Amino acid sequence: MKPKLTFVNNKLESIKKKNLYREIRFGQVNRAIINIKNKKLVNFCSNDYLGISISDTISRQMQSSSRLVGGNDISFQILEKKLAKHKSQESSLVFPTGYMANVGVISTIIEKKDLILSDELNHASIIEACKLTGAKISIYKHNDINDLSSKLNQHHKRKFVISEGIFSMDGDYANLKEIVEIAEKKDAIIILDDAHGDFTVGEDGKGTPNHFGVTKKIDLYVSSLSKGLGSFGGYVATQKNIIEFLINRSKSFIYTSALPSFLVEYSLKKLNSDREKQRKKLWKNVELLSSGLKQIGYDFDSSTHIIPLIIGNEKTALEFGKYLFKKGVYALPIRYPTVPKNKARIRISVTAWLTKKHIENALKVFELSAKKFGII
Repeated sequence: MKPKLTFVNNKLESIKKKNLYREIRFGQVNRAIINIKNKKLVNFCSNDYLGISISDTISRQMQSSSRLVGGNDISFQILEKKLAKHKSQESSLVFPTGYMANVGVISTIIEKKDLILSDELNHASIIEACKLTGAKISIYKHNDINDLSSKLNQHHKRKFVISEGIFSMDGDYANLKEIVEIAEKKDAIIILDDAHGDFTVGEDGKGTPNHFGVTKKIDLYVSSLSKGLGSFGGYVATQKNIIEFLINRSKSFIYTSALPSFLVEYSLKKLNSDREKQRKKLWKNVELLSSGLKQIGYDFDSSTHIIPLIIGNEKTALEFGKYLFKKGVYALPIRYPTVPKNKARIRISVTAWLTKKHIENALKVFELSAKKFGII
């Protein structure tokens, strides 16, 4: 390492001392099992909630251009029409990733004179996107409608309320009915990131707003193709004129290469498939695992496919994760800055890949772990 870059070593040492150091694990995934260093583990870290990501390889030439130059394959038009219909909106626009969708939408639509009301537990992509706008950002307490209402009283050119549908680290639902009611009273625009609710909840997997009966009340949907749909990419669904504006002004859409056509076609294939059987299996697994964990003595508020087991101390969470790994369960510790300090947790993702036997065996391990580390 060049001498002028040795300061990085000090930063790494500081991260390690705080038990916040992260390592990339290389593994091979086969349905509910992940193989890491020749060790087979039951995988509780996948976002392939419906278990539909396996398919025959689609052989197509990859695009290597921006969609505004030469990368706009006809498959995009077909997919975007279907995604708009899926979300009961006029139009939609596909981005290379969900992160780029949030950044591209929020930083383009919101201006400096505007006010942003953002839930304190919103995803990092939302947080970064809000900073790019230059607008005033007011963070409201998680799912606290009174705090949101109070902070919406500020006078600004426009007001935007931004929330996730299902929160990625806590697994709880946004209080969408109340958020919609308050936003309407205060004339605020709602942007909803439904990455974890899309394709998994609501009628035919239409998402969290459908689940709560407020589909038409959401102004802009941002979502992912890489979670419930088991594909890759992100998208926004909203009214047609906003999509036209994003095509003309969104930097993360304009200045990047298009998704490869085979991924677009893959998303289309999954969107057109019968996903209901897998959704039912997912929620059967959620009920089996959630009830089992609560019987053991774990306490959590989530009623979704994301289950956080709060450990607290970062070092303990690391040791907890290592113990799970040793016993054949792959569920990683999540620590600061992804979650607040001293609120480290084991984040469990439930998928339709899991069998009853997988879950029953994992519950035995979670019980042993809880007793070993004094969680219950």
